[in-house]
Amino acid sequence: MKIDQKYAVMLLLVVTVVIGVAAIAPPEHKHPKQFVNLQVLPKNISDTLLYQIMKKDFNKGLGVKCSFCHAENKDSSELDFASDAKPEKNIARGMMRMAIGINSNYFKLEHPMIGDQTLAVTCVTCHNGKAFPENDSIMGEKK
Repeated sequence: MKIDQKYAVMLLLVVTVVIGVAAIAPPEHKHPKQFVNLQVLPKNISDTLLYQIMKKDFNKGLGVKCSFCHAENKDSSELDFASDAKPEKNIARGMMRMAIGINSNYFKLEHPMIGDQTLAVTCVTCHNGKAFPENDSIMGEKK
């Protein structure tokens, strides 16, 4: 009888170890979506982070919709996110580079990236929800 109990305990331990290993085994590696024509943001950025940056930093920071920078696809009514047809897209790239430079040079942040929670200067710093901020609001003056 003691032998049966030993086998039962051993079997229970083996099953527990197998289940434990299966639970902590890494999931299959999913290849991140590759975005086309990213020039400032990392090429391997996750779609979650990219959409968060677009919604939080651009949509809210400038009070604009996606079509402000992204051109419409000629063959459909959808936006062509890879297209550089609208000049606003290159202006946005320049602004991102400027914000990264300010955060790096003046606030000494190492490797700042748009979307980081640690950024001192973001789109909203100057734009404050407006696509075209007034010059005097940038300088901190009031009319």
